[in-house]
Amino acid sequence: MSKFYLPDSTATTATPSPLTSPPSPKSNPLDRKSYSSHNYSTYSDSDSDADNTPLPFPAALPRSDFLTPNFTPEAYLSTLSNRHQTLEDLRSDLRQRSQLLSKELLDLVNANYEEFLSLGLRLKGGEEKIEEVRVGVLGFSREVGNVRDAVAEKVQEVGTLLEEKKRIRKDVMVGRRLLEIEERLEDLEARLMVEPANSLSANNTSANDDDSDSDSDEDEDYEDGDGDSATSATLARLRKHAQAYLLLTHLTQKLHHHPFITAQQSRLLRIRNTLLLDLRTSLKQAQTAGVGGKQLLNFLVIYRELGEGEEGAGALKGV
Repeated sequence: MSKFYLPDSTATTATPSPLTSPPSPKSNPLDRKSYSSHNYSTYSDSDSDADNTPLPFPAALPRSDFLTPNFTPEAYLSTLSNRHQTLEDLRSDLRQRSQLLSKELLDLVNANYEEFLSLGLRLKGGEEKIEEVRVGVLGFSREVGNVRDAVAEKVQEVGTLLEEKKRIRKDVMVGRRLLEIEERLEDLEARLMVEPANSLSANNTSANDDDSDSDSDEDEDYEDGDGDSATSATLARLRKHAQAYLLLTHLTQKLHHHPFITAQQSRLLRIRNTLLLDLRTSLKQAQTAGVGGKQLLNFLVIYRELGEGEEGAGALKGV
């Protein structure tokens, strides 16, 4: 069985050349001493021998320096600045080391040649294993794609459900607001004794007569009692009714486009007219009872809160 051999050109090693001695330093003209004509000095033989003595050859580069992690030639050469060696000698050293490594690699291959061949034989039939792995990876990627599609579908479904939940919550809030408006309408109609439109019958005249009778009864009660106390009670009642009406208008403004609010505009109008009528009647009764001007001004305050300041001034003047 054949073995590998390096060519003769790569097996030769270069012998490092000895270091050349550095040139002797030149004397500084400023350091020269003045010599007389009869006193001359020369260099001694010992100084000449010391200048010609060659420097010691540096130690070989350790192999461990080349095994450091993240080895870079530039960084390694920068660490050799203190190495007393010429560039040619360094090249020869590195070339010799490269040839030595090539020889070691060749010896390793020759020593394990049979194992290398058997390794190639053992690798035969690996295509089936590779195909099995490839099929498994493809199946896994397909399953991952299916899971990703399912997750995207669930995300879209959850987003749709959240939007529907927001819409339902908004509808619930609107429904609660409408129920509150209906309850306040019924309560204010009961206080003002205003019948809803759906409960009106053909006996509207009799109902109006009953209302007028009740109003006349209240007027008689106010006339029988003390004028100032009756007027104060009437003002408190009218102010409470006016505040309830203003709260109703505030609630309906937020939902003025809703069909239910549009249908209740007639009820709100009847409540407003009834409230203004009661306010005008109570003002006339107060004037008849001869109450003070401060209480009369309180009637005008209620008129102004309802946005009917001019009508209140006309009622006060008896217009």
